[in-house]
Amino acid sequence: MLPETPAIYRTVISHVRTAPLRNMFRYRSYSWFVDVDELPRLPRLLGPLAGFASADHLGDLSRTLRENVDAFLAAHGIDLNGGRVVLLANARVFGYVFNPLSVFWCHDADGRQVCVIAEVHNTYGERHCYLLRPDSGGGARAAKEFYVSPFNDVDGEYRMTLPTPDEALRLAISLERPEQPPFVATVVGERRDATPREILRAVLAVPVAPLRVAAQIRWQGIRLWARGLEIRPRPTHRRQEAV
Repeated sequence: MLPETPAIYRTVISHVRTAPLRNMFRYRSYSWFVDVDELPRLPRLLGPLAGFASADHLGDLSRTLRENVDAFLAAHGIDLNGGRVVLLANARVFGYVFNPLSVFWCHDADGRQVCVIAEVHNTYGERHCYLLRPDSGGGARAAKEFYVSPFNDVDGEYRMTLPTPDEALRLAISLERPEQPPFVATVVGERRDATPREILRAVLAVPVAPLRVAAQIRWQGIRLWARGLEIRPRPTHRRQEAV
């Protein structure tokens, strides 16, 4: 049984780099856990604090989020036959959103998990989706295909651990690079029902969370550049669309 939606996970996000420079940073945030067919409808006064739009994720802006998920999967030969899709992501706050990682857990009509979509955004406004078939522990591997950071854009492989969240959220992504120690990012958190009170508490604890996340990532980039870490050129990205 999947956890009920909608819910909020109050999170701590950590990034650890050990070579060629050692750098670690950690910040607090929160994420929404929603059913893409039943996106939250908040009271009018809370509406600006949590918006959801297909424009923020994969696919055609004219389609619903569910239609874009189904189209992306169909392009890979997968049909969920109407099964449930749940999403962990940041919502728009006062019209702004940034999602370093959004995760879609995709299930068939019998409730079995078929696959996971890990959607990665960079700070240049680009995005890329990785189609994964995790093992029973939520683990999967994928070749790196997308420019995320100007400091680690080298060939490598992601090792992702993305179990479906329940009362606790525990996600991990490790970028394994040739002849280098891995770069590791983790997201841990605790579930809260998405009541008006919990929404307000989350927003007050981390005001304008998506903007803070984007600013913190850019600030870490400036610090690494100031410490002399080599910047690698950004290749032209061919936009990945559902068709």
